[in-house]
Amino acid sequence: MITVLLTAAGVVLLAAGPVMVAQGLLGRHNVTRELTHQKIAFPPAGLPAPLARYADAPVRTGIQARAYSDLIAGHVAKATGGRTYAEIAQECMTAGRDDARLERLRQTAFMGETLRGALLGAYQAWQVTALVICLGALVALVGLVFLALAAHLG
Repeated sequence: MITVLLTAAGVVLLAAGPVMVAQGLLGRHNVTRELTHQKIAFPPAGLPAPLARYADAPVRTGIQARAYSDLIAGHVAKATGGRTYAEIAQECMTAGRDDARLERLRQTAFMGETLRGALLGAYQAWQVTALVICLGALVALVGLVFLALAAHLG
């Protein structure tokens, strides 16, 4: 009975592993396709030192999306004096929305934080695909171990 259960579990896991790997790879392809479609590219010069290796590179991976979001965060922080959208929105409300400079700053913060959030979403999807690929490989390996155990016991 144990041999039958190990064999059945092994076959199921051995079948599920490659499906998971394929789905992870498909997810990576989709993230790359969407990022490529956006035509986002790092500027050719003037990047902060940690991002210098990305100079003039297109954003096509989750890692690059994360780096570009860091670039945006730096620009937004510089433009807003380190204040968040929520802080600036509160200032606008306090000022009665009559301050054109604050209103422009609020829009800048909103757009920057929105773009950054979208890029971080691509990064998170990229990370999830890596997890799915690795888990798929692990599931297949466990399936092989179960089949080997079943053969050894049978």
